[in-house]
Amino acid sequence: MAQGAIKKVVLAYSGGLDTSVILKWLQEQYGCEVVTFTADIGQGEELEPARTKAQAAGVKEIYIDDLREEFVSDFVFPMFRANTIYEGEYLLGTSIARPLIAKRLIEIAAETGADAIAHGATGKGNDQVRFELTAYALNPEIKIIAPWREWDLLSREKLMAYAESRGIAVEMKRDGTKSPYSMDANLLHISYEGYDLEDPWVEPGSDMWRWSVAPEQAPDQPTTIEISFEQGDPVAIDGKRLSPAELLAELNRIGGANGIGRSDIVENRYVGMKSRGCYETPGGTILLKAHRAIESLTLDREAAHLKDELMPRYASLVYNGYWFTPERKMMQAAIDETQKVVNGEVRLKLYKGNVMVVGRKSESNSLFDASIATFEEDAGAYDQGDATGFIRLNALRLRVAGRRK
Repeated sequence: MAQGAIKKVVLAYSGGLDTSVILKWLQEQYGCEVVTFTADIGQGEELEPARTKAQAAGVKEIYIDDLREEFVSDFVFPMFRANTIYEGEYLLGTSIARPLIAKRLIEIAAETGADAIAHGATGKGNDQVRFELTAYALNPEIKIIAPWREWDLLSREKLMAYAESRGIAVEMKRDGTKSPYSMDANLLHISYEGYDLEDPWVEPGSDMWRWSVAPEQAPDQPTTIEISFEQGDPVAIDGKRLSPAELLAELNRIGGANGIGRSDIVENRYVGMKSRGCYETPGGTILLKAHRAIESLTLDREAAHLKDELMPRYASLVYNGYWFTPERKMMQAAIDETQKVVNGEVRLKLYKGNVMVVGRKSESNSLFDASIATFEEDAGAYDQGDATGFIRLNALRLRVAGRRK
């Protein structure tokens, strides 16, 4: 797009090196006004410095929005109702945050009269797809600027040189240390990529992890907790009702203290390459186990099995950026219908990286009938003789095929 084609752009802005350079680059290359948007989705960092940096760059409209409750209630919890996990291991912490950020970018563009949005996702990753699919779904006419697909500042050294030449202050240290990894955090997880992780044979260093103790260093006594569910969503821990964001934050704290939630994955990116990443998802790991436990008690067998069949497709939609699509919404409606009966409590023991279900109950929706399932005499609740015909009918095709042999 030529200079002058864009009058105002909303930039997803963190105040870090990449987006600080992007802000100045947009002003120079497009001669446009820049609106900055910084989302608080529970990354655990002070966000006000982003405002100061944006003001220093001449930005007049600055948005710093607390989206933690919306993130958990409208994105994380619906995903967990489906027991969503990508390629058997990844709990989609980064993936599920992107549609919310892009949604807010589009809203701010409408509020400020901007004709474009911009993001700092690279041309090699999944996030560019997630941001832009969401943006086009919500505003088909929006213009999108992706600097990493346009500029030649394709290394950290070039970014640093650009920042120095323009007098852009770059915060090298946040807490006295500078991690060599590319990190992304929100209330669901924290991720690590790059540096020595680019060799999938290299074990991550013990000093990389931020949210959890090593399982072998976790307490020698288990921690027992109870999680209450209403219509598939967790609402309380040990009887104390919490908001969605508060509940997930508390599970992160408890899980991290018990060494829960670490994973080391080589995943298949949507753009075609394999990528190695490490993740800490303590609260999500606990929730997945607990939700499946309460479903085991309350869901009809075929409904539960159908949900399991749908889940990999649902996970791919989330991973690849198709949150705001007819097919995801259709699947969500079906999943949410099943959750009306998913009410009750689950008791878990957390011990040295393990999450163990040790009890589950549902006063109103349990399908477990001890009088039928018992190994003792059941007073006629189940006629074991009925199994003879059941087995013979189901074996008919096998017997026919066996005779032909």
